[in-house]
Amino acid sequence: MAKPQNHATPVEPTRVRSLPPHFAWADHRLRDRLANLSLEAIALLFFLHLAADKSGCSFWADSTIAKRLGLREGDILEARAELVRKDFVAYRYPLYQILPLLEVAS
Repeated sequence: MAKPQNHATPVEPTRVRSLPPHFAWADHRLRDRLANLSLEAIALLFFLHLAADKSGCSFWADSTIAKRLGLREGDILEARAELVRKDFVAYRYPLYQILPLLEVAS
């Protein structure tokens, strides 16, 4: 019988990723809040996490984001409004800012 493997052992030990200098991060608490967002809002939020600088800011144009995500520009505008309304991002043309997650009362 095979000995059970430790869950921390990588499946592909020779391919363990290292963080590149331009690594973008996302708060792990997002996974508990994604169900409250539309798929377009999730896609936009993920894109902004990848595009943001260390302050969480990004100057990407809505039309360019739409092309990169395969969405219509109107979808991006609606997703942005949803993310602003739900306090995930702040927006002042042409600047997006990812906001820190607020604690949610249980």
